[in-house]
Amino acid sequence: MSRPVISTSVVYVPQGSIAQIITYLDKKNFNIEPKVDKYMLRLIGNPQSGWVDIGETKLTRGDFLYKLSHSKAALKNITLVPGETVEVFLYEASKEFSLSYEKLLYYFKSMSTYKDGVFVPETYHIPMGIREKHLIHYLLNYGIDHYKKMSMKIFGEYDEKKWFRYLIIASIIQKEAFDEKEMSTVSSVIYNRLKKNIPLQMDGTLNYGMYSHVRVTPQRIKEDKSKYNTYKHRGLPPYPVCSVKNEAIFAAIFPKNTEYLYFVKSPQGGHVFSKTYSEHINNINKLKTHK
Repeated sequence: MSRPVISTSVVYVPQGSIAQIITYLDKKNFNIEPKVDKYMLRLIGNPQSGWVDIGETKLTRGDFLYKLSHSKAALKNITLVPGETVEVFLYEASKEFSLSYEKLLYYFKSMSTYKDGVFVPETYHIPMGIREKHLIHYLLNYGIDHYKKMSMKIFGEYDEKKWFRYLIIASIIQKEAFDEKEMSTVSSVIYNRLKKNIPLQMDGTLNYGMYSHVRVTPQRIKEDKSKYNTYKHRGLPPYPVCSVKNEAIFAAIFPKNTEYLYFVKSPQGGHVFSKTYSEHINNINKLKTHK
């Protein structure tokens, strides 16, 4: 038991048998001895699943195994709401858990292939004391695993390129739709405009990154040179613009069958959809007179 274990201050332990957990820890490069430590844990007690507070980063294997069974980490909740961006969420996480926003963003950019849309919007139970790299690793793994399972249920396979194209569309739907009932109709407009090679011209694509809550003005549209500006660039943005709920993904995969090409926000809530530009302008004028 003399060889020390080098650990992070908190460790995530998956559900499973003692043998499965030992195998998991061994793969994660903890300095354990699988054959011996499996029997030690049976004497000490079953490891807890979830986040475990190890405390020290260098300790004996005996102490490490004991803490796996007895030291549950103190958790704090943080919620990623649908439609929020990675930058804003990580900034909130940095404040909630006293972490470096710059480090969180650095690890996200170095670990993630995509600039957004990878995190699943939900409430996370995160241990106090977690470090930046560990948090990003957990959120990314959770997100990819979630979307792989979802894709397998729908398509029977996980094609990453195909799936993230749907996430890009879903993120625009998430930003644009008034509610879930509208999502499949907004989706149809996106597909109809793509098919006709018409620029999407949707404000929501400009609410990417730290612009998540910034009002899109004519000046902003004129000045933004990024590929997210669907007023200037045809086709889809290069990445999802935000986190998306499952309903937006379903709408992206199963759009409503319509001929709509335009929609305008109604003061009463929701949008008014139209098939032609003249009809669209007429709807705008009508809505102005009914304000």
